[in-house]
Amino acid sequence: MAHTRGKIAQWAGIDLVVLVLALFPVFWLLMLSLKSPATVSDGRLIPSSWSFENFKSIFQQDIFTRALVNSIGIALISTVIAVVLASMAAYAIARLDFPGKRLMLGAALALAIFPPIAIVGPLFNMWRNLGLYDTWPGLIIPYMTFTLPLAIYTLSAFFREIPWELEQAAQVDGATPFQAFRRVLLPMAVPILAVVFILAFISCIIEYPIASILLQTEDRLTLAVGSRQYLYEQHYMWGDFAAAAVLSGLPITAVFLLAQRWMVSGLTAGGLKG
Repeated sequence: MAHTRGKIAQWAGIDLVVLVLALFPVFWLLMLSLKSPATVSDGRLIPSSWSFENFKSIFQQDIFTRALVNSIGIALISTVIAVVLASMAAYAIARLDFPGKRLMLGAALALAIFPPIAIVGPLFNMWRNLGLYDTWPGLIIPYMTFTLPLAIYTLSAFFREIPWELEQAAQVDGATPFQAFRRVLLPMAVPILAVVFILAFISCIIEYPIASILLQTEDRLTLAVGSRQYLYEQHYMWGDFAAAAVLSGLPITAVFLLAQRWMVSGLTAGGLKG
């Protein structure tokens, strides 16, 4: 028993160290954003006097507020479309037998690990010819494309674990296959849908390489690109940049907190049987 407690204490100590190391940069960034512009470079971790001047400064710049709206809008639209399409595709893969199903699932997984930056060059030329360059749809389509495969793969694995008898019982009661899917399977899949939604949303809102190439106009920049542009225009005013970084993390934090209950259930789905 003593040996077991010693092991638990050892692993708890390691976890605590890792947690501190992971959170320290976030804490440092928050403290930096709360310093006044005159004390940003004073070398102190904790501000000698608290100030919200950096936050006021970035909201006076149109580039940041527009970038914040663009990022949230593009990420939400891309994620919602991806999750809706992925849920229907995953249901078909899990429940139907058709030629090439395994090949399709393997291709989805291969596409999920394919580096998106590899196709930015051809996509840049194609989007300019189609009039999609420097537009929301021009960024939503590639975001949706690269979040779909992993969502399909994850949801299809979950749907395969749901007993087929549940849908058969619903169809005996007069439900169509689509009604059984919408009223029986989807409510059960809410936790895993929350996980997929959050992961897809995060990947979209923090993405930089594709957005930096497919967007040009200042009014359409996303947070990742807009923050870099703002930092350059302000001659690397680190207090403002720290405040922008803190605010950039708020949409992700808000989505995570709103879906936390379902996300925990989704991450543990399949861990227990009974």
